[in-house]
Amino acid sequence: MDEKQVEAILRNPGFQDMVARKSRLSWILTAIMLFVYVGFMLLVGYDKALLMRPLNGTVITLGIPLGLGIIVLSFLLCGVYAYITNHQLDQLTQDAIREVEAIADEQGKK
Repeated sequence: MDEKQVEAILRNPGFQDMVARKSRLSWILTAIMLFVYVGFMLLVGYDKALLMRPLNGTVITLGIPLGLGIIVLSFLLCGVYAYITNHQLDQLTQDAIREVEAIADEQGKK
């Protein structure tokens, strides 16, 4: 693949749309995870008493389910990303690949 083909791919509207959507999705999910994690760390730093409060008279404190919740949230966000990319963005990827192959074939005939 020469530089002209690469430039044609990078200028392709379908390719640009796919890259923009994947980037937007990644940043949104990253912001959600960062917000939750930083919020938890702020609780650890500024309100330890809240996190040390026992749940319904048990030995389990509020901090334990919140910490586990963050771990579960990270798995859920990975699942959301995989679902969206597999069901929505893969079609854009396939369209971009077809357009790239058409560009390569067109350049090869010249």
